[in-house]
Amino acid sequence: MLFGKKDRLIGLDIGSSSIKAGEIAATKKGQVLKKFGMLDIPPGVIAEGTIKDPEAAAEGIRELFKSYGIKEQNVAISIGGYSIIVKKINVQTMSEEQLQETIHFEAEQYIPFDVADVNLDFQIIGDNPNNPNQMSVLLVAAKKEIVNDYINLSQMAGLNPCIIDVDAFALQNVFETNYEAHNESVALIDIGASKTSLNILKNNESVFMRDVSLGCGQINQKIVSMADCTAEEAEEIKHGEETDKISAEDLNGIITSVVSDWCTEIRRALDFFYSTYPDDQIKRIVLSGGGANIKEFRKLLAAETSAKVETIKPFENLHVDANHFDPAYLDVVAPQAAICMGLATRRVDDK
Repeated sequence: MLFGKKDRLIGLDIGSSSIKAGEIAATKKGQVLKKFGMLDIPPGVIAEGTIKDPEAAAEGIRELFKSYGIKEQNVAISIGGYSIIVKKINVQTMSEEQLQETIHFEAEQYIPFDVADVNLDFQIIGDNPNNPNQMSVLLVAAKKEIVNDYINLSQMAGLNPCIIDVDAFALQNVFETNYEAHNESVALIDIGASKTSLNILKNNESVFMRDVSLGCGQINQKIVSMADCTAEEAEEIKHGEETDKISAEDLNGIITSVVSDWCTEIRRALDFFYSTYPDDQIKRIVLSGGGANIKEFRKLLAAETSAKVETIKPFENLHVDANHFDPAYLDVVAPQAAICMGLATRRVDDK
C-alpha cells in the first residue's frame, strides 16, 4: 500500500542537545528520504527529558523546519526515561475491547506511579506459551505531565502531534526497516546526551527495556570542570576542536572514565536480562545516539560483552538522492538520526 501525503508524518526527535526532523515517502520504487535535518539547542533547554525552556525549544523547532524547508505540520514525537514504564505482562485471555476496559486495573499491579497520573496504552502480543488461558500484553505507561509538556511544545512550535511514541520503540522500528529479520537476540542501545536506552529484541520482539541516566553530557560536564570552560566550548572540545584549555591526555582520560561507566551499566542490564533468559546469548549490539561515534566505547563494549558491536544505519534501505543529500554527511549523523527516522516510518492513525 502506498501512503498519500495526508498520511505522512514528520519524525521529530526532541533531544537534550539537538532536535532532528525527518520525512520518508512511500513510492512505487520503495521508501524515499524526502527530508532530514538537525539543529543543536543550547544546554539546559531540555534536561533529562524534561522541557526546562519551552519557548527556546519551540523556537529551535521552528528554525529547524524553516532551515530545511519542511512544510508538513503533522508530526510523530517520542519520549523516554523514567517517565515511561514498558512491561510485558500476562493477563487472562480476552478481547481487545475487554482489555481496554480493564487495563487500568491490570496496570496498577505493575507500575510504580498512580494510575490516575499516567496515560496507558497496550499491544496484545499473543497467547502465553506457558498458560493456555492467558495472553501476553505489552503495557506502556507514560506520565501525563511529560506527555502534555511535549504535546504543548509541539503545538507551540505550530505543529500537530499525531503520534507520541517511545524512544525504544522508534529505535526498534528503524532497525526492523533497515535490517533483515534473524532469530538471534539483538540489543539496541541508544546513548544520547542525558540518557541511555536499551531495548533487547528476541525473534524481532521486544523482551527487555531499560533506560539509565547516563549519556554524552557526562563527558561535557567533566570537560567543563577540568578546563574551566563553558558548556558550548566543552561540546567543541569533545568533538576535537583544538584548545589549550585541556591536554589531549586529560581529554582521553575523561572519555575513558565515562565510557567505562557506560559499559558497567550496560553490563548490569544485560546480566539482569540473562537472569530471566539464561539460555540466550546476545551476540549483536547495535548502537545509536551521539555516543555511538566514540570508537573507544565501541571497542570496550565489544570486549566486555563478547558481542559484535556495530553502529546503526537508519538510511540503509531508503532511496537517497545524492543531489539533495550528502551521503558522507548522512554517514556521520546516522547514529543521531536513528530515533528520528524510526518516527518518520510511522503513519497517521497507525497502531
